[in-house]
Amino acid sequence: MPPRRKPASATTSAATSALPSTVTSAATSRSPSPEPRQPFRFFDLPSELRLRIYEELLLVHDTLDLEPSNYRRILPRLALFLVSRRMHEEAYRVFYAQPLRLFPVHGRFFYTKKPLLQRLPPPYRAAVNTIELRLGPGWTKPPRCQDTWREELGLQDCSNLRKVKIMVEIDTSDSIFLGFRGQNATEDTYKSFCLELLRGLLVRVPSLEMVEIDAYPGVKKDSPLVLALRRLVQNERSSIRLTWGPLRGWEKEGDEAGEIGLERAMAGLGLGSASASASASASASASASASASAVPTSASQQQNAARIVQVQA
Repeated sequence: MPPRRKPASATTSAATSALPSTVTSAATSRSPSPEPRQPFRFFDLPSELRLRIYEELLLVHDTLDLEPSNYRRILPRLALFLVSRRMHEEAYRVFYAQPLRLFPVHGRFFYTKKPLLQRLPPPYRAAVNTIELRLGPGWTKPPRCQDTWREELGLQDCSNLRKVKIMVEIDTSDSIFLGFRGQNATEDTYKSFCLELLRGLLVRVPSLEMVEIDAYPGVKKDSPLVLALRRLVQNERSSIRLTWGPLRGWEKEGDEAGEIGLERAMAGLGLGSASASASASASASASASASASAVPTSASQQQNAARIVQVQA
């Protein structure tokens, strides 16, 4: 029979099992322990640098409005308000300094009774300094909720509002809208509605300093609606500065092409303008007169022309 193996003693197995743990613990105790991370002292930065950081994180470079995409585009940025009370006080003033649309244009919120400004608390309304007013959506039947004289809208809380940007999309005073203005509507119906919106802003916001008017390519500088808006600003509040927006480039006298690519290209080619048609008619008349003068009229001229042809032959 083969000899039996002797069982390992308890002392040997205990020493063997304890050896690796002892070596590991000793090696671990010799390695330096990592220093605890200190939080970044954000408020020790200069206020100018903090402001630039807020602008980088909060500005969307577009007009604030009620839109379905706000959950993806804006809501993540507002998490900065929840960091601390001090950061909230500094951040919301930067965020609401962006242009804010007074009445929504998206179809989902177009007939809402509570626009974005009305949904904001008074401290946020006080931080708004630019409001955009779009004229054109719903021109056949403007919503009754679009009223700048309502107390619930909250314009009286906009103590820092300095600028109103008006974008004229269409002017229904044009004869092309005849028969499409809505029931019992005339060429002045929608124009009166737009003027009442602007009048409410001028009366209810005493801090207003500037009104900017811009328009789409189909609206001219001398259109009835644009002229009426300009006249209202000058009559109601003569101290307000009236400027023209960058889209059409109306700062110069006349109705010149603005920053819209197609309009600028057509203007460069001389298409669709009165000067182009005038120059075309002038060139046509000049060519016609030149061709007429090239034809010999008298008998002597006809004889001279015949001689020249014979000599050349």
